[in-house]
Amino acid sequence: MKHPAWFAALLTACLAFTPAAHAADKVTLGLDWVAEPEYGGYYEALATGIYTKYGLDVSIVQGGPQVNNAALLVAGRLTFNITSNGFLALNFVQQGIPCVAIAAGFQKDPDALIAHPGTGNDSFAALRGKPIAVSTATRASWWNYLKAKYGYSDSQLRPYGFSLIPYFTNPQDIQEAYVTDEPYLIQQKTGQWPVVLTISDAGFDGYASLLATSTALVKTNPDLIQRFINASAEGWYNYLYKDPSPAFAAIQAANPDMSTGLLHYGYDQIKQRGIVDSDDAKTLGIYAMTDARWAAFFNQMAATGLYDKSMNYKVGYTLQFVDHGFGVQK
Repeated sequence: MKHPAWFAALLTACLAFTPAAHAADKVTLGLDWVAEPEYGGYYEALATGIYTKYGLDVSIVQGGPQVNNAALLVAGRLTFNITSNGFLALNFVQQGIPCVAIAAGFQKDPDALIAHPGTGNDSFAALRGKPIAVSTATRASWWNYLKAKYGYSDSQLRPYGFSLIPYFTNPQDIQEAYVTDEPYLIQQKTGQWPVVLTISDAGFDGYASLLATSTALVKTNPDLIQRFINASAEGWYNYLYKDPSPAFAAIQAANPDMSTGLLHYGYDQIKQRGIVDSDDAKTLGIYAMTDARWAAFFNQMAATGLYDKSMNYKVGYTLQFVDHGFGVQK
């Protein structure tokens, strides 16, 4: 059947319009540190075209000790930001900031304290009364949990300069660390593994590496949020269970200081410790969160006096975009 000329013209116009109608949504993701294996799922999704498949044009903005991506999220300059732990979500509520946690990247917090072997500093209880170097952010977060549980005092606190030099020069040094990073660097330099005390093993029940966004975006564009979370979960799935090499290459391109040895060590720790895919994530999917876990965390920290027990902590997070079984290992 022949179509009239006007039909052909209309079809041509529609075809010409289609790419613009389906243009990818631009998204900016802020990290809470520089590119490392701890962000592998995001770099995997970026490097393998998963974000593009979900109609997303994603840019990753690195963080660092002098970068405050959380402030950029609040200012509307980032679409999403990785917040290191649940304290930031509760602080949003406490300070009336219109941002919310939408997914938990880590089921286990990789934060830890490290000490020299053979010095008697091999348990949290043994560190009571001893100098400990932690960051300003840690002083306002999980340090309070350790104080309440082990009887630590703020008089123990020492400045933390994001450096291992104090560890290498002082055999009594105790400082905060990430289980995916500093232990390897110490072993490479000294030939010995440090004592590693993870706060999750101490009973600390908070999520870590949470995704946060503005409450306005949750209301106005939930589809964008869901696509980003699903795409990122698929990135994490491929990174953990298939081929992580695309992410490795992307991480090293973004952070040339990342050695291959440290990259593989961090990746192995993430897998061996179940940092991403343990607990509820095994049945509810990557990024799982539950009301029960949030309640336990809030009650832990309210008991230390950090938050008012009457605070409506539930407005600091939403389960709307998670727990759909997306990213469960098959």
